[in-house]
Amino acid sequence: MSITALRKSELIRTHARTEGDTGSAEVQVAILSERIANLTEHFKTHKKDNHSRRGLLKLVSQRRSLLDHLKLSDEGRYQALIATLGLRR
Repeated sequence: MSITALRKSELIRTHARTEGDTGSAEVQVAILSERIANLTEHFKTHKKDNHSRRGLLKLVSQRRSLLDHLKLSDEGRYQALIATLGLRR
C-alpha cells in the first residue's frame, strides 16, 4: 500500500527540476499521485476500509492544492506535469 524507497527515488529522479530537487511541486505531485494510485488499488479489494479512505481524500486534496499553486505560478510547468502524469483536468 505504501510507496517503496526505490520507486520514490525513481519518481524524484524523473520529475526533479535540478539535481537533488525533492521539494518542487512537480516531485510532490508525482509522489502523491503514486500514493493515490496505490490506495485506489487497495480499495478495489477492501471496500469497507473507511479509515484509509479518509487518508485518500486528504492526499487528493493536498495534490489539488499543489496543482492549483503550480497553475498560478507557472502555467507551462502545470500543463507539462498534467500531460506527463496523465491527470484529468
